[in-house]
Amino acid sequence: MNPYARDASTIEEPPTHFRGMVKYLGPGFILSASIVGSGELIATTALGAEAGFVAMWVILVSCLIKVFVQLEFGKHAIQSGETTFEAINELPGPKFGKGSWATWLWLFMMLIKPLQVGGIIGGVGLVLNILIPSVPVWIWVVLVAPVVSLMIFRGKYQFVEKVSLVMIGLFALFTVACVVGVQYTDFAFNSGDIKEGLSFWNGIPLAYLGVAIAAFGITGVGGDEVMAYNYWLLEKGYASKTGPRNDSPEWNRRAKGWIKVMYWDAFLSMLVYTFMTLAFYILGAAILNAQGLVPQGFETVKTLSRMYTDSLGTWAETAFLIGAFFVLFSTLFSALAAWSRLFSDAFGAVGWIDYQNEKSRGRSIAAFAFFFPALWAILFFFFEDPVFMVLVGGAITAVILLLVVVAAIHFRYRRLPSSLRPSIGYDIGFWISAISIALLALIAVWKGIEKFSNTAG
Repeated sequence: MNPYARDASTIEEPPTHFRGMVKYLGPGFILSASIVGSGELIATTALGAEAGFVAMWVILVSCLIKVFVQLEFGKHAIQSGETTFEAINELPGPKFGKGSWATWLWLFMMLIKPLQVGGIIGGVGLVLNILIPSVPVWIWVVLVAPVVSLMIFRGKYQFVEKVSLVMIGLFALFTVACVVGVQYTDFAFNSGDIKEGLSFWNGIPLAYLGVAIAAFGITGVGGDEVMAYNYWLLEKGYASKTGPRNDSPEWNRRAKGWIKVMYWDAFLSMLVYTFMTLAFYILGAAILNAQGLVPQGFETVKTLSRMYTDSLGTWAETAFLIGAFFVLFSTLFSALAAWSRLFSDAFGAVGWIDYQNEKSRGRSIAAFAFFFPALWAILFFFFEDPVFMVLVGGAITAVILLLVVVAAIHFRYRRLPSSLRPSIGYDIGFWISAISIALLALIAVWKGIEKFSNTAG
């Protein structure tokens, strides 16, 4: 059955109690599998290692504040049944061919974004090389790329969801053990450290502003993850179960019901990635910052492993490496599942393929499933610095979030049926989220231009 189709045969009443909602949860946890990888293990710990506890509030705000924009994208998918780029392609403004300015802008920005996941695939190679030193890093990277391709090129929604949940469970247990373990070492943190980290009025030292901006962009839901959320909602069946929009009382009731399920999905997944993010930040601030260690280059994984060997003992290095593998590989897996859909959909919006046609969509997703891992591997071989690559990707993610905010505002005030309008409290949260993200994006652009000017000078 085509998960993107909506007709009378697909309609299903939404569950009214949480117990009934549980089996429909899942889209948000696919995002969590992607979020926790690159942002939390690399960018978040890098910020903690550099800044100590003082910038912890940036990470917390980053995770909590962006969810409103994610919800707005989700609501639009449920009530309209449109894919991400079907919706974005209808934003007001000029079109170039069949594609809107927004679609072309996203495609342009995504020319740089592969650096981020290139850093991740390199991180996986570094982890496996430490576990089995006799096999060089480059061979591990070359082996990992086709493995993740084969997992995704025909990976249907249920497979992606199940693998994501397994990986989340594994590295959640792993991280909890490490946070508890650090309290039994010389690097134990106390309530004063946490209080300092949550005192946002202290500000961020200028020396750490660039890393903080990148971390804000990459932790919590990023622009590409917000955009990918629609595909997981559609493929889980939220929109098809709501049925084609006809504004009848029955349709409004179903739409509100499935939107409520989506709220729970987003909220619970937010709790997961917020907890994981704070845990990684605390480990970086407590252990790495105290020793003046900052992960970089080929020493990234070795430096990160100090968070665990220094808290649990030398025996913990192998446990860390296994956990780090699952954390990083989960990002590769879920990012590839999302990117293969995002790019296929974008190509459909500009008229290069027919995304609504199952065969055309399947061929395109399969092609991208093999193309991107190869590209990520090549980029890693060229730059050879996972932290740099991930942070550059994080800065671009912050800018992509600006486009996402523009789209979310349009969905909220131009496309949302009046019968589905949210409460004033929700709108306040939405605008706080939108303004915060917009300011972040503008600062990121300004800092980028400033750095380029200084380099050119």
